[in-house]
Parts: sequence; structure tokens; C-alpha cells
Amino acid sequence: MTTPLVQAEGIVKRYGPTVALADGRLTVLPGESHALVGRNGAGKSTLVNVLTGLQAPDEGTVHFDGRPAPPLADRDAWRRTVACVYQKPMVVPELTVAENLFVNRQPLHRGFISWRRLRSEAVALLDTWDVHVDPDARTAELKVEDRQMVEIARALSFGARFIVLDEPTAQLDNREIERLFSRMRALQDSGVTFLFISHHLQEVYEVCQTVTVLRDARWITTAPVAELPRAALVEAMAGESAAGHGPARATAASADAPVVLDVHGLTSAPFQEVDLTVRRGEAVGLAGTSGSGKIELAETLAGLHRPTAGSAQLDGRRLPFGDVRAALEAGVGWVPRDRHEQGLVSGMTIGDNTTMSVLDRLGRYGFVGTERRRGVAAELIERLDIHTEGPEQPVSDLSGGNAQKVVMARALASDPRLLVLINPTAGVDVKSKESLLARMDSAREDGTAVLVVSDELDDLRHCDRVLVLFHGRVVAEHPAGWRDHELIASIEGVDHG
Repeated sequence: MTTPLVQAEGIVKRYGPTVALADGRLTVLPGESHALVGRNGAGKSTLVNVLTGLQAPDEGTVHFDGRPAPPLADRDAWRRTVACVYQKPMVVPELTVAENLFVNRQPLHRGFISWRRLRSEAVALLDTWDVHVDPDARTAELKVEDRQMVEIARALSFGARFIVLDEPTAQLDNREIERLFSRMRALQDSGVTFLFISHHLQEVYEVCQTVTVLRDARWITTAPVAELPRAALVEAMAGESAAGHGPARATAASADAPVVLDVHGLTSAPFQEVDLTVRRGEAVGLAGTSGSGKIELAETLAGLHRPTAGSAQLDGRRLPFGDVRAALEAGVGWVPRDRHEQGLVSGMTIGDNTTMSVLDRLGRYGFVGTERRRGVAAELIERLDIHTEGPEQPVSDLSGGNAQKVVMARALASDPRLLVLINPTAGVDVKSKESLLARMDSAREDGTAVLVVSDELDDLRHCDRVLVLFHGRVVAEHPAGWRDHELIASIEGVDHG
């Protein structure tokens, strides 16, 4: 039998009480492209961190070509063994391609960098691996696909023949994706082995020979791609019980309800020609992978970004773009994707945080009535069931769940006509999650139009319908009553044709 190039067995990784990986396993044979798939939170990133020497496992073993993995401190040995090309550039944008290829190991002559040798060695390296990039070009000016090939060439120059590609197609169009796949196949023929991580299952069938599925931090299956039907792959990712699990609610808002949000042809770099409507009392979900454009679309509607084309109307009036304050005044409430960076002012009290969007309603001539502010804050604290000593408690004292309730309270304080929720239950406990989703339900029952962006299927179950974005375009719509495996198949780009 062929000795596996990579073999990980029984990998366990904990972060405090959180078990990020309970049973990670991976066997990759030399010269293959091996897919690693699983929904968000399945444990893929943790396993990659272990395989690339960024973290040591708490339990389990990793072998490369039959030998134990190098000690964590021996970075040179890791560089000679494995490399990861991430979505985000790991090159220095202001340096040339040649400089990036040999950063911190430039050829020297009498103690000085030999620029002639640097360039000639860069040309030789690029030629060896058939990478068609100008060595004198600034890396910042490269297309994403060329930047990725430069990173691969740099890894190969250390001697590594095992390359991890983490969501390599997220920022590529269809033509660029096909070129990347052609380059991958050529490199495989030259003895390079890939671990291919992608949310787009269609790509797994195009470029990989073997696939490993993780679910709920555990290994589920490893199988030849040609022997695993797409329905079976989706089922492995979703879980059999999940595949048969319907949504908590299967009712829909009245088709006669007036349209509150009306979007036509909205276009920006992350999304193209999006049309959508949300009616009074309706909750519409937006689903998709990390590179689908769903978050950027929601943030555009909340006033964070300006689109390059298209329009949106809220209650028949043009929705202002690129101005969060104007969007708030137009009737948009917003729960951002990151409560720490975008949602809370940590040095202020709970009362200050919950009411900062409605200060103009709490006083006159620029003065805020203290008692009125405290009363409004107390009412919001009660509505959201925020566990606190009172409005004057610092928001930094709160647990994650209660902090997220403060962000939701502020979004609701202005009585918005459109409520935009981005990952509203991320990182909260079960009881807080139930409370937040109950507030979302009550808002729509009060007539608010709700737009929900989430990676959590439980959040999307509370929607009347779910739109799926794939590579920036709306590709599917699922009415209330969808099954997990159906929605996941759309999200992952499985071609049913």
C-alpha cells in the first residue's frame, strides 16, 4: 500500500470548555486533491491549524510521509512540509513578486542583497512550476488567482509538496476558477498534493479525487468522490436527523401585505443584480457561504456601503446608501455581524448603549432627559429580558448573550420599519438564542419587515422564505417548510441538473 503523505488520527482540540475538534481524522495520499468539507463550525479550520503546525493537538497524532510531525517550534521543518494558501493574502502587497518569493532569504553578495540573482532565481522558480507572472510586478497589482499561484510557488520553493487551499475560489469568477483548477491538475502531475477546502460542493466533484466530511467537530466519512453521490455528501454534512428536520414554523406572511423593502438590480463588488422584496410582517432569510455576498448585501441596506448600481426603496422612498445615520432615520434598525467591533461601546453603560440611536427623541435642543433615558432603557431591558443590575451597569460586564440582547434592544428602540439582522445569535447560549429569536418573531408580528442573514439554520427556520446567494447572485428561494438538506444543497452550490 502507498504510504499516506498526511495522516491525522484521533485529533482533539479544546479551547477552555469549548471542544473545537472531538475526533479529527484525515488520510491524504500522494499526488491527489483531497477535499475537506463541512458546515461552519464543523472543525475544518481547527484541523488545518493542527496540520500546518500553528497549534498542537490536545490528543491524537499527525504523520507526514510516515514520519511524526515536526516539533511546533521548528518552523523551518514545517515550511518544508506543508503550506496553506488562505483567502486573505499572505504576501506583502508593496513588494514585487520576486521579493515576496524570497522574503527573509534573499541571495546576498558581500553582505548586500543581490538583486540580479534575486530576479533570476525568481524567474527560474516561476518557470519550474509554470507560473506565468511578471517577477517585477508589485504583488498588490496581481489578480487574486495570480497572487495565489505566487503563494503556492513560494511554498514549493521551501520543499513543501503538500498545499492546503482554504476557500481558494471565494473571490474568483468562473473563468478564473477553471484556470485555477487547470493549474492544480498540472501541479498534481508534477507531484504536488492538495487539501482543498470549499463550501462549493460542485467544485469538489470537478477537481478532487477524495473527500473527507466533518460534522459537529467529528470525522464522519472519507470516500472517493466518484463513489459518493451528491445527495449522500449533503446528507453527511447535514446529518440524517437534520435532513429530516423541518422548520419550526411553516407559515408565511400574507401575500397581500404591503411591500416595505423593494430592491432592484442592486450591484456591488461582492454581489450582482440582486432583486428582493420584504413585506410588512415578513421575515426573509439570506443564506450562502462566506464568499456569497450575503453579509455585504445586508450591510449595504443598513447604510454601510454604496452599491455601484441598482436601487432600494423603503416604504416607497429611496433608501440612502453609504450613511448609517440616514438609514436609521429612514427606518432601518440594524444588528451588525460583530457585536464587539460594531455593536457596542464597551466603555458605556447598558442604558447608554440601548438608547444611543434614539437620543433625539429623549430631549430637546440637544439635551437628553436623564430620567426619560433611564425609563426607555429600563423598558428595553425588560422587553429583551437582559439580565442586569440596571441601566447604569457597564455593558462590558455582561455575558455574550446579554450583550447581544443590548445590541438587539438598540436596533428595536427606534421602532424600525425594516430590521436587518446579521448573525443575530452567533456566540450566545441556548436560552439567549431563544429569547433573541422570540424578539425577532414579535417584531414581525408587530408589522416590522425583517431581513435575516445567518449561518445558523435555526435562525433561518423563523423566516417566511429564504433566499440563497451563490457567488454574489440569488440562485434559489426556499419557502417556509424547507428541509435542511435542501437548503444546504443550494448553499453549497450542488448542481441538481
